Amino acid sequence: QVQLVESGGGLVQPGGSLRLSCAASGSIFTINNMGWYRQAPGKERDLVATITSGGSPNYADSVKGRFTVSRDNAKNTVYLQMNSLKPEDTAVYYCNAVVLPRYYMAYRDYWGQGTQVTVSS
Repeated sequence: QVQLVESGGGLVQPGGSLRLSCAASGSIFTINNMGWYRQAPGKERDLVATITSGGSPNYADSVKGRFTVSRDNAKNTVYLQMNSLKPEDTAVYYCNAVVLPRYYMAYRDYWGQGTQVTVSS
């Protein structure tokens, strides 16, 4: 079993900052990509940012220059630093990891439970 546990969501005013964390644990052999997706009410889940095991990031156009994704491979943890937050960033943020579990022959997608981010004055 592999679990992803997120933390760091909350309520912030426009222009403010938040940092999300997501730690993967369990029967992990190795992790490929990690990243963040978000889902606003009535909308589909969209990519926010991903990062490879080597540290190469990829961002949605809507967050470039404001959000920074990073990871600590020794801790199996991915982070999302969110600056200059806007009301349209309000959503449930989900952590994702592409994991090769121990004793498995193929990578599998795992998701966190989601953390609410609300940007409002």
